[in-house]
Amino acid sequence: MNPYKNLFLTLLLQAGIILPATAQVEVALMPEKEGPEQSARYDVSVRPMDSPSWKSVPVLRCDVNTRRVQQSAYAEFDMGSPVVVRVRSNEHDTYSPIVRPSARRIQTRRIDARTVEFTLTEPTYLSLEQDNDREHNLHILANALLTERHTADEPQTINWEAPNSQDVFIRNPRLIYFGPGVHRPKDLPGGDIKIPSNCTVYLAPGAVVKARLIVDHAENVRIVGRGILDHPLRGVEITYSKNVLVEGITVLNPAHYTIFGGESEDIVIRDIKAFSARSWTDGIDLMCCRRVKVDNCFLRTSDDCIALYNHRWWYWGGTEDIDVGQCVFWPDVAHPVNIGSHGDDRNPEGETLRQVRIHDCDILMGKEEGLLAINCGDNNHIVDVRFDRIRIEGIERGRLFDLRVLWSEKYNRAPGHCIDSITFSDITVDAPSAAVFRPSRIQSYDAEHTVGIVRFDRILLGERPFNSVSDTEK
Repeated sequence: MNPYKNLFLTLLLQAGIILPATAQVEVALMPEKEGPEQSARYDVSVRPMDSPSWKSVPVLRCDVNTRRVQQSAYAEFDMGSPVVVRVRSNEHDTYSPIVRPSARRIQTRRIDARTVEFTLTEPTYLSLEQDNDREHNLHILANALLTERHTADEPQTINWEAPNSQDVFIRNPRLIYFGPGVHRPKDLPGGDIKIPSNCTVYLAPGAVVKARLIVDHAENVRIVGRGILDHPLRGVEITYSKNVLVEGITVLNPAHYTIFGGESEDIVIRDIKAFSARSWTDGIDLMCCRRVKVDNCFLRTSDDCIALYNHRWWYWGGTEDIDVGQCVFWPDVAHPVNIGSHGDDRNPEGETLRQVRIHDCDILMGKEEGLLAINCGDNNHIVDVRFDRIRIEGIERGRLFDLRVLWSEKYNRAPGHCIDSITFSDITVDAPSAAVFRPSRIQSYDAEHTVGIVRFDRILLGERPFNSVSDTEK
């Protein structure tokens, strides 16, 4: 064996260099004690298409719907080539299994009365629903292979596998490492972990962290891996910071937001999976942030999936250049997308929220006033917002579009200034729901606080084109 080869690989790992993965399917083992609760509702296994060998995938409980909490489930694995997924129901026979989003066009094959299989050609996030049951469904989280890996013995590392060691007092860690197992940092104030600048936080596959990760007045921070944040106060909190990446992790039932951004810039949120069943458990909330990209996330929340605001609490300066794409939204309560509710009501000129793109997303259900909502209060100016290629698969009681300049007694202390230059294009709503949802709403507050230009292009309610006059409540 060449000794220089091993030395070279060791140096690459210590430097945090990304190495190519060779396995086609990877499954993380979950901690048996104190970790997320296992679900007995399903058995899941996966194999590469070119291999006869199956791997069992842990099935974990994820609660949904705060108004009537139900126990759903999810199974997560990484894939580097096309795979076959086998799902067996342990409770009853399955008669009408479907896989959503429908745009993925995934067909199930029945193996027996309780077992189905389907093929995935690429990583994706899905819901397998049996007999139209959307509250006891199975979420399939098929990630791309994890290519960035770290170890606990890299230089300047806080290793949370050894919580009693002096490592926790490193002032300037390059790496905070959470290995497989449960981590409950009780020795820190509030159980929170504050991350310094120029640091990577790595949640290894099988890591379960029962804490909030805080990035405050920091820069060049990366939170990556395949681990789980389990029942934190919030998942990740990013305030007064810049150049932050959050990628690949799963957040289970936070007490508040999944990811929160306040007065921060240059943020990337990618491949995040989240489930929640408490009040105010939004997915991703951004207040006065700039240059943010949200990409390929699966958010099943009991409040807004995405909320974009100007001033609130201690954050000021307006919001600009937000790009949200390739996501799956499923709010059991509230809005898939909610824009503009909060702002600087004390400044007569207000703040501006601009340059927002929501595109190439699937909405699996919407139950509130507006699926795509812009509610402009608190002296806000909301301009240049575009929704493109949005596929909607269910509406209960809600409205497709809800654009209002308003003065909400619950959320505002002043009306908004204006909504202007808004575009909706290539929006589709599935046929069963298109016949029952409420009319859309476009409303100014008065002659001085108005909704300006709103464009609709290629909006289909089932097979019927959307009519901005007859389908809208003025």
